[in-house]
Amino acid sequence: MAMLENKTAIVTGAAQGIGQAVAKLFADKGANVVAVDENPAISEASGVVGLRADVSQRAEVEQVVATTVERFGAIDILVNNAAHWRQTPVTSSWEQALEDWDYIMDTNLKGVLMLSRACVPHLKQGGGNIINMSAYYVLPAKSPGTNSPMTDLYNASKWALNGFTDAWANQLAEHGVTVNAICMGATDTPMLRGAFPNGELPPEFAATVMKSEQIAQLALDIIEDGRTGENIGAWAGEPVTLPPRQPAYKRITG
Repeated sequence: MAMLENKTAIVTGAAQGIGQAVAKLFADKGANVVAVDENPAISEASGVVGLRADVSQRAEVEQVVATTVERFGAIDILVNNAAHWRQTPVTSSWEQALEDWDYIMDTNLKGVLMLSRACVPHLKQGGGNIINMSAYYVLPAKSPGTNSPMTDLYNASKWALNGFTDAWANQLAEHGVTVNAICMGATDTPMLRGAFPNGELPPEFAATVMKSEQIAQLALDIIEDGRTGENIGAWAGEPVTLPPRQPAYKRITG
């Protein structure tokens, strides 16, 4: 029997990149997968059940959960992958800064909050898993260039995920629900390519970045392992593998 046979997973930001890779891998392993994205191409891109929805909108979040339960009867896994990124220099105008705040935080934080809270009652029924997609910014640096000053709001949104991951892991452990974050470095995705002219990665850089499929496999390994409350790092140029379990005092900080 496939490892995820008869499990039901919701994966956000699943029209492309990491979310699409996670959705495909989970489906290949036997899961019923509901792939969610604000991109209308989601129904064709995912190869699984695709739902067009904006996770920053409560009504759409609730509809995603209701549709998933109606179709499959349960929710076992939630992968909070949907995120927005843009440059947000601290010298921008007040008006621009506030617009940027809403654009980034509504998806990267409020969306995670709402969809997770909507799923928790279902996850608690039989134990389950939440995986939050974060960034290596929140772990001890292994190279220069982390937490770019040009992306303060995106950086802040990923640091804030620590609070969700830690608190939910502690509170939901008694119900058999695990909560972890994958804190990845440079991964070849449309978001990363959007930071370069014409979407082309410099050749030397392209040779070191991770693939979406590697992050998807790491997510699967986390579920299989059963740990909870950890920030699990993945760095470009290094093997993407599940590390030993961390002691409690290092679960979030690495």
